[in-house]
Formats: sequence, C-alpha cells, structure tokens
Amino acid sequence: MRYLSTGTGKRISKIGLGTWQFGSREWGYGDRYASEVAQAVVGRAVELGVTLFDTAEIYGFGRSERILGRALGENLESVFLATKIFPVLPVGPVVEQRAVASANRLGARRLDLYQVHQPNPVVRDGTIMRGMRALQRVGLVGEVGVSNYSLRRWRAAEDALGSPVLSNQVPYSLVARSPENELLPYARAHGRVVLAYSPLAQGLLSGRYHPGNRPANRVRAANPLFLPENLQRAGDLLTALGEVAAAHSATPAQIALAWVIHHPAVAAIPGASSVEQLERNVAAAEIELSDDQYQALAAAADRFRPVTGAAALPRLARARLGR
Repeated sequence: MRYLSTGTGKRISKIGLGTWQFGSREWGYGDRYASEVAQAVVGRAVELGVTLFDTAEIYGFGRSERILGRALGENLESVFLATKIFPVLPVGPVVEQRAVASANRLGARRLDLYQVHQPNPVVRDGTIMRGMRALQRVGLVGEVGVSNYSLRRWRAAEDALGSPVLSNQVPYSLVARSPENELLPYARAHGRVVLAYSPLAQGLLSGRYHPGNRPANRVRAANPLFLPENLQRAGDLLTALGEVAAAHSATPAQIALAWVIHHPAVAAIPGASSVEQLERNVAAAEIELSDDQYQALAAAADRFRPVTGAAALPRLARARLGR
C-alpha cells in the first residue's frame, strides 16, 4: 500500500474503501452482503494496509455507518475514519448533533474526517463551519472536508473555517476529469487532498459491461454511461486499458485505479462487492504507470465522447423499456 503525504496524525492510504453499498438497497447486494460480506471485506482491507474508510449518514440512512463500525471493531482507533453530513438545515448546533449521531452509529470516539456531503445552495459555509469549528475544539472531529464543491466554494469553506479544509471528495476517473482543471492543482500546491469517488465510473472501466451486458442494479442502470451507445463508444478506451493491463499483468480496473492515484494529491475510494474485488483494488496501489502509459490512457479518454445531459434522457427511458 502507498499513502498520501498529508501530515495528518494517521496515514491515509492511496486506495481506500467506499461504503455507499453497505446497507443501501439500491445496489441490490442483498442482506447477506450487509451481514457477512461487508465484515469480511473490511477485515481484509485492514490486513492489506487500507486506512481510509469512507461512509456517510445518508448511506442506507445510517446503516452503512453501523455496519462499518461493527466491522472495524477494535480497529476503529487505528484507521482514518471519514463520514459525511447531509447538509439539510446545517446550522452550527445541528452540525454538532449530527456529528455526535454519526460517531455513535460508528461506535467511534473521534471522526478523523467530517465532510459536508453537498454544497448547500441556500446556507452559506460560514454557518456550517461554525459547527465544524466547535467539533474540532472538543476533539470529536480531526479534519474537516467537503464533497462535490467547486474550487471557489472549497476556498470559501476554508475562509469560513479559519483553517485548512483538508479534502474535497469528487467524482474523478478516466471519464470524469474535470477535477484536473482547478481542484487537483490547488490540492497539490496547498497540501490538500482530492478523494476520488466512482474512480471506476461505477464499473464502466472494469470492461465487464458491453451493449449486450448492461448492469441490472438501479444505480448503474440510471447512469447514462451504461447506455448501449455509450458502451459502444467506450470501446477504444477499454482497449487502451486492456493493452496497459496486459503489460502489467493486471486487470483494466486495476489500471484505471492506478491512473487515478498517479496524481500525488489523490486517494481513491472504490467500493467492493467481495473480498476478491477488494484485494484486486488494493493491488492497484502497487502499479506504477510510465508517463507514456499515463498519457496514452488520457488521450484515449479524451476521444471518448458519451451521450450525456438532456440528450441521454429519452435513451435511458428506451433502455429501461428494452427498446
């Protein structure tokens, strides 16, 4: 495992574990996953040197936090534990109450990273950060983070907090590269972190899906990337991933993860449906891409032009009807 250079008290692994699927029905993993598989996945992650575990109060309406806390058990104090507040009425006292509730569900004495899940369009960050400052003063929260923030709002949050906002959790992958414009340069220049969620584009970059094999679960089926036309258009990128994977005796998914964490300020938080998938994800931290390989993948990604936005809506409707 490799780790970020952040200066935080606990090390942050370059490959972490995202736990949206813990206790969330929309992924369709079933009750056995929540009761047995998640425990095994977390235990194996700790054995392999994963320290970054990310959850949120909204995942399964608290079930993800409970499942993760039970699975970590005595390891709670040694890992870098991150969760998120969903910012509905995020005034100071509410932020404090919700942090206490998350810590209780996790069974943790301290949240190493407490993040604002989404920018609130009405409530300013100054209001939210008053609660965050209070949580840091009493020691319940170590670092403050944000999620899905623009650079402007990230910096505004820092101004409001009066100290660094360590991280910004955003979608980042070979098919979602907008963080490269502003967020990654800022993070690198100022000792901040970008936490990449959906680093495999919800599995598109694994190469397992194609027009004749579209995903069945609700989360992926609602994602325009999995339209038959977009799966067809992704062929060139998946071929490029396969070629680099062959050179490293790796899988396309591992190469896609290695590409994301190639940047020194990025850690990735893929999910894992099994212990085997977790092990493959962790192994990606050991893959060092050459500059030529990194650029070749970036060029292939530039050529991928998926159908998105309003144009994708009627296609999604037809795909759901099997037409």
